[in-house]
Amino acid sequence: MRAATYRVPRAAGDAEDGECAVFFFGAGQGGDVDSNIKRWIAQFELEGGKPADKAAKIGKETVNGLPVTRIDVSGTYLASAGPMAPRGAVRKPGFRLLGAIVEAPGGNVFFKFTGPARTVAQAQPQFEALVRSVKR
Repeated sequence: MRAATYRVPRAAGDAEDGECAVFFFGAGQGGDVDSNIKRWIAQFELEGGKPADKAAKIGKETVNGLPVTRIDVSGTYLASAGPMAPRGAVRKPGFRLLGAIVEAPGGNVFFKFTGPARTVAQAQPQFEALVRSVKR
């Protein structure tokens, strides 16, 4: 379930705002870390339609005693057009995704920040602060 959504104001020159969403489904829900990372990577492609899996940066760390898996991927974002949309994904070139999955005792917490690359870069410090604010 989407616990929160933040509109991130666009950087100068970007056509649209970014979005930071936080999801929490409860213990054992929402899928495992690797499946979610793979799904997020699959939402991007590189020039020429190449998959973004080789370009994605994935890392692991511990934040306040909790395991966190991070992802950073850029390219053309294949944004969902919504469940009632007549066609598939909306292609958004020049986008970036910063993600973090916190393995918390009561269930994983998913942080997903997408937007134009400049907008994401500009707000990256705030995203990092949000992820680092998790506590047991």
